[in-house]
Amino acid sequence: MARHCQGHIVHCLGGVLARRGGATVALDSGGRRLSGAEFVDGVRRLAAGLVGSGVRPGDVVAAVAFNSIQYVELFLAVAHVGAIIAPLNYRWSFEEAAQALELVEPTAFIFDSVFSSWALRLTDSNKYSSIGLYLILGDSCSTGHAANFGSVDHIKRSVRGPIATEPVTAPRDVALICFTSGTTGQPKGVAISHTSLIIQFLAKIAIVGYGEDDVYLHTAPLCHIGGISSCMAILMAGGCHVLIPKFDAKSAFDAIKEHGVTSFITVPAIMADLLSYARKERISGPVMTVTKILNGGGGLSEELMDGASQLFPRAAIFSAYAGMTEACSSLTFMALNKPKLQEPKNQSGNHSGGVFVGKPAPHVEIRIGKDGNNPSSSPTGNILTRGLHTMVGYWANNKVDSSDCVRNGWLDTGDTGWMDSAGNLWLMGRQKGRIKTGGENVFPEEVELVLSQHPGVARVVVVGIPDSRLGEKVIACVNIKDGWKWVDARAEHQSERKEVSPRILNDHCRMKKLSRFKVPRSYYQWRQPFPVTSTGKIRREELKREILATMQIPSNL
Repeated sequence: MARHCQGHIVHCLGGVLARRGGATVALDSGGRRLSGAEFVDGVRRLAAGLVGSGVRPGDVVAAVAFNSIQYVELFLAVAHVGAIIAPLNYRWSFEEAAQALELVEPTAFIFDSVFSSWALRLTDSNKYSSIGLYLILGDSCSTGHAANFGSVDHIKRSVRGPIATEPVTAPRDVALICFTSGTTGQPKGVAISHTSLIIQFLAKIAIVGYGEDDVYLHTAPLCHIGGISSCMAILMAGGCHVLIPKFDAKSAFDAIKEHGVTSFITVPAIMADLLSYARKERISGPVMTVTKILNGGGGLSEELMDGASQLFPRAAIFSAYAGMTEACSSLTFMALNKPKLQEPKNQSGNHSGGVFVGKPAPHVEIRIGKDGNNPSSSPTGNILTRGLHTMVGYWANNKVDSSDCVRNGWLDTGDTGWMDSAGNLWLMGRQKGRIKTGGENVFPEEVELVLSQHPGVARVVVVGIPDSRLGEKVIACVNIKDGWKWVDARAEHQSERKEVSPRILNDHCRMKKLSRFKVPRSYYQWRQPFPVTSTGKIRREELKREILATMQIPSNL
């Protein structure tokens, strides 16, 4: 039964009908365009079709697809019947996806036609007996597998009789299972409630300012919590959705120009791609329709911020610190002018600087916890959070396990930082990535941020490798920009040339007031792509293994 005293993400459909009943609410690159009334009818018909196909409250429905109107409809239809959507990352290999499926034991598997091979492999295995329903998200006749699988379109068309308009809630209010990126080991399924999602939507509407006039471009995949929460926030605010299957700079610019896009979200890599494309294609004049950009997944460098401000001069650019999937996307927000990279003034006691990430959202409580790695006199500690935004628990054995999620009500984000007297959060880095050198703590992200400000550095990753005297030694692997030359530590410099060298980078670190123990002891020119997870996070342990196995790192000090 529906629980009217409790929030449900499908309640946004009433607002869609009221604000956009006859107006376009969603359109895609294939030319499909839906009014609000058509969209709501599509969600409810799909929900009825899922019930008719055997989907019940509490069932897990796994899905893998590129961004599309049908995928958004599927999210809401699954939630409508009280089932739980578990989106798989389309960048995964089949083996990675199979691990996630074994974890959540879905009763249904719904997929884009390009993933038909995954479905065939699942049906050929006896490991996935829980899956009783396979559906193609689209026209099954176009895939060559019409005889093997049904389609979402078919079950929508087959609905007869009255259609339920009241949504049902899954046990423990779970709406979604999002998978962590699995930097080490197998991915975890994070169970997130309707309540957590709704307050995250409301926070983004209030802080970023989404409204009925917004035309929102989906640049983030709908398998990530950031893409999901921004999508639903726009639905709740009554905006219009523009969907491209997956991000590429050309498709994004084409959509912005054709549809008058006003808002989108980025990570630094997306912003870098947009700026690079604009330069290569000599896009004339600034883009004036864009008024809101929300960045997450890492701070924008000064160079990216300057470029974004020039390309999108009317845009209010916000940055969100997400912390982790378990905290349902963004914890803090800030409006960007220039990134604050320096140590703050007028703070009592000793501290280690860090990156300013803003104030907690109104619904978020944050405190700094201490452990044995941080002296009691230091303001730095583990970033903890509590509130209705945190996850219900991890999904295991077909139920939510919350036994190891929180301590005394507080969720550990896995990050380290400190809060100043004004309530601002300063981020140091990941607890697991911390380097212990000569008894001091070094956070790679802080060093990377300083080094990335050098004009010749394209990208840099800092890791610690074992050292007999220091415990760990700080080293930096550096990608240099085109047009710049790498000069060995012992080579002669030519002042008229664009050069990057260990000595130059060390001087840069000292000019930026980086503490001496944080300055890398060694540098290496890294010519190949850095190993990353499917979400773009650096696999530091894998990088360290590559360094130790194949490279002789010269000392530059």
